[in-house]
Amino acid sequence: MSLTRYLVWARTTALPDREVVDALVDPAHAGPSPELAQALADWNGPYYWADQSDGRHLVLTWVRPRPAERWWLHAVLFAATFFSITVAGAILTGRLPYRGFLGLFDSLMHAGPRFWDAWLSGLSFSVPLVAILLAHELGHYVTARRHGVNASPPFFIPAPVISIIGTLGAFIRIRTVLTDRRQLLDIGVMGPFAGFVVALPVLVLGLAWSTPLPLTQPGAGLLLNLGPDVVPIGSSLLTMLVRDLMPGGAGGGLALHPLAFAGWIGMFMTMLNLLPLAQLDGGHALYAALPRAQGRLALVFWVALAVLGWFTWQGWLMWAVFIVVLSRGRLAHPPVLDVERGLPRSRQAMALAALILFILTFVPRPF
Repeated sequence: MSLTRYLVWARTTALPDREVVDALVDPAHAGPSPELAQALADWNGPYYWADQSDGRHLVLTWVRPRPAERWWLHAVLFAATFFSITVAGAILTGRLPYRGFLGLFDSLMHAGPRFWDAWLSGLSFSVPLVAILLAHELGHYVTARRHGVNASPPFFIPAPVISIIGTLGAFIRIRTVLTDRRQLLDIGVMGPFAGFVVALPVLVLGLAWSTPLPLTQPGAGLLLNLGPDVVPIGSSLLTMLVRDLMPGGAGGGLALHPLAFAGWIGMFMTMLNLLPLAQLDGGHALYAALPRAQGRLALVFWVALAVLGWFTWQGWLMWAVFIVVLSRGRLAHPPVLDVERGLPRSRQAMALAALILFILTFVPRPF
């Protein structure tokens, strides 16, 4: 059914993956009228309403046919990542030896004949962590597909040599320009939100299963056992709040259960993605909320991150350099098609929620 008779005017933008129609709706049908509601029910594609100064707009998308994805590649990367994270979990449970920073590969070489029994013990770490990573990436992917945007399935990154958790995370590729700031915010923040929903019960249950240390024992806070070594890890406002609400409170040290460390890593990755820089999820949210100020604010935050790395954890310096390389030297966010279309109140609330989540999960000195 044609929508033309319900519109005052319409502007169509042709993109490689889709056509986007920005249409001003006739005030008589802007309710929408029953006739327009029926026509929209018959529309073969996503759409949403946008209230602007000249009236109510419809933003409609017609999705073009797309080539098939290489699902085999995503499956292989997922399986390799799951395997390497489970090896890391077996080290955390003490069933495989820890042999330094390059420990995953070395531990695999020295695993012995009962490797698979030891490997299975690592599932208490790998299953929840992979669930958090998968939820995060599917939050992006499903939202992008619901908007008709061409996005890849998640690419998981196994890292059995350079990461003690067995992975460098995961990502999806957005293969096109986004329509407006609302669409950008939806796709950008739904990853952290979905990951957080899974990570929170993992963290709470893991902390409940962790081992409190006597108050007389040296060391306090969260402690991670890596073979003969005990590594202190930092607390965010959220982890401190969870500990305060648990029986026994936050006094003394807490030797983390692998499940708790999986939840901690999930929260840490959520926080890293919400850094308000370049094309990280937080950068998307900052540009969506404050497009004109985004470049200046990103520069201020980047300098603050580098200073924090100088005085607390050198990993922040590495992240500052990595972000510059990832963004090809540009901290400013690339534009969307219609930067002038503002955010509705529901999306302003989502941007504020992303900021609050970043503050709650931020760890000044992770290690």
